[in-house]
Amino acid sequence: MKQIRIPSFMHDVFGERQPFGSIVAILLFGGLLTPALYFIFPELTENLPLWRSALALLLIFDIFSGCIANFSASTSNFYAARSTNRLVFISIHFHIVLVALLLNTDIWYSIGVWAYTIAGAFIVNALIGKHSQLFVAGLLLSVGLGCTPMLTDMKPYMLIICSLFMLKVLFSFAVDHYGKAINNTSEEA
Repeated sequence: MKQIRIPSFMHDVFGERQPFGSIVAILLFGGLLTPALYFIFPELTENLPLWRSALALLLIFDIFSGCIANFSASTSNFYAARSTNRLVFISIHFHIVLVALLLNTDIWYSIGVWAYTIAGAFIVNALIGKHSQLFVAGLLLSVGLGCTPMLTDMKPYMLIICSLFMLKVLFSFAVDHYGKAINNTSEEA
């Protein structure tokens, strides 16, 4: 498939070169799931100012699209070669709490999911170059996905957003899916 050279200001999202089909899939996933969530759960933005609704939906789109983007070889390899960028990226992912604040719902649950996800992502990131990384990431993701639905009275749309946030940061992003960091480590040794 034809590779598209990504402008440098978009490298953090798509990496340096991305197949056109991957870009379409990434944007379609976020671009279809976000409005679907909005239409299935109209109470999502009920009684909110337009600016808060729009900003929340934009952040939700980012979470959803990021789930898929971070599985691409281009994005995964971009961060595997830049460990500092990966740490910064993990550290700034406060999206889920911002979404909860903007929507004025499930704020404490979102803080808990955020804390678990970020702590787990740092653990997984510390295992880059080790064969146990994928197993530990899968275990932590499974624990999170298994426990989150047990949070009582959580809004269903927030459950979806929290689950995909966890997938995005803890598993999709924090894991070196294509072994680029392992290869870089062995080449330097």
